[in-house]
Formats: sequence, C-alpha cells, structure tokens
Amino acid sequence: MKPWVAYSLLRVGLFLAAFAVLMLLGIEWWLSAIIAAIIGLCVSYIFFGRLRERVTRDIAERRATPSRDVDADVEDVREG
Repeated sequence: MKPWVAYSLLRVGLFLAAFAVLMLLGIEWWLSAIIAAIIGLCVSYIFFGRLRERVTRDIAERRATPSRDVDADVEDVREG
C-alpha cells in the first residue's frame, strides 16, 4: 500500500472516531467536527512521524523523476 494512502486512511479514521465520540457526548455537530479535526491533527503529528516521513519521501521521489509528456513528444516530432 502506498504510504500516502495509509496515512490518509489513518487520519480519516482518527477524525471519524473522535467525531463519533464527541457526538455521543452530545456536543453540537459543527463543534464536534472542529474538535475532531484538531484531535486528528495532533495525534497524527505526535504518533505517525515515520509514516509522514515516508509520505514526504514518496512525494519527493515522484517530483524528482520527470513524467513522460506525450504532448511535448508530439510537438518535438512535428518541429523536427
């Protein structure tokens, strides 16, 4: 599984779990959403550092390797 998929699923899961608990406590939905987002952010920042680093590394590797641009290849053939 790609690191960004795992990280995203963990973040969404944390948000949903915190949101569900806050809603069960009777807090209004909009306030529950804000608090759940803050909880998810803090927990992922503290406990998922390695996974976040793998996501960063994966993004950097993708940016470093140029993707093939079919339009540029076609334009080069037309010019030459």
